[in-house]
Order: sequence, then C-alpha cells, then structure tokens
Amino acid sequence: MYAYIQDVPITLPVYRQIKEEIGEDVPGGLLVHLVIETQEGLRYVDVWESQADCERFFDERVHPAVDRVFARVGRPRGGEPRREEIVVHEVWKA
Repeated sequence: MYAYIQDVPITLPVYRQIKEEIGEDVPGGLLVHLVIETQEGLRYVDVWESQADCERFFDERVHPAVDRVFARVGRPRGGEPRREEIVVHEVWKA
C-alpha cells in the first residue's frame, strides 16, 4: 500500500472545480481519499494500492485538471505540495 497526507493551499470551491474536471470515475488503485478543511486550506489523506497507481492518476488526470482550473481562476500552479507518506496497516471499509 501507498498512503500519504498532503496539505494543499486551496479552498473547497476550487477543489470542487478540480474534482469536476477530473470526473467521477474512481481511479484504479484508489482505496480511500479524504478531504479535510483546515485553517490553511485542505488536507488530503489518500490510501492507494500502490505508489504507481497514485502517480499515474496524478500524471494523467490530476495535474491536467489543476492546470485548467488554475488557469480559469488566474492562479499559477507552482510546485506540488509536499506529501507526508504514512504507513497504513489495514483499510477496513463498508
């Protein structure tokens, strides 16, 4: 498994635009994606079957969507926010 926490300095409305650009199809290998609002923006907690699945999704769908939305809202994308990798021993879901 590959899991991480990532703090992203965007608002929930911008996130929703990005999510709309990405589409509703759940990416292959994604087990859990949580979005938590913080004082500084949003925090993502993701769990993937593999890091390769995660990277493929970011390369193919996330980065193009972010570029389109940021161009619309007049914000430069800049670099990728740092990911803090975490160890997940089990995912128990309904």
